[in-house]
Amino acid sequence: MPRAAAHKKSAKGKRPARALIRIKRAYEEPGSDDGLRILIDRLWPRGLKKSKLKLDAWVKHLSPSNELRKWYQHDPKKFSEFRKRYLAELEAQGEGLDELRAAVKGKTVTLLTATKELDLSHATVLRDLLR
Repeated sequence: MPRAAAHKKSAKGKRPARALIRIKRAYEEPGSDDGLRILIDRLWPRGLKKSKLKLDAWVKHLSPSNELRKWYQHDPKKFSEFRKRYLAELEAQGEGLDELRAAVKGKTVTLLTATKELDLSHATVLRDLLR
């Protein structure tokens, strides 16, 4: 059997394309492998010129509400509860979240945020939801 035929999959067994979603601080230099660059913060990153960021989109409407952001304050003890509350806010967005899901489907994407603590941020929650 030819090698190419051995690896050929049927259309039924094909899985939908999965996005490769990374998280990066907005202050880091853009990389050639970043793919779509999407800023996910409600506020523009302090001290950063718009021309330097090289964005494809800014989805500030999908960032945590000001109330949630102020309550959380990146307190590791509150992260679990923050995740639940933020997911509820995202699900309430409905169409906005669906549009982002469609835009990133099967693509390489870099979510940009100004936060220093990426593992305890909304970026991690949003990335996990989009995967």
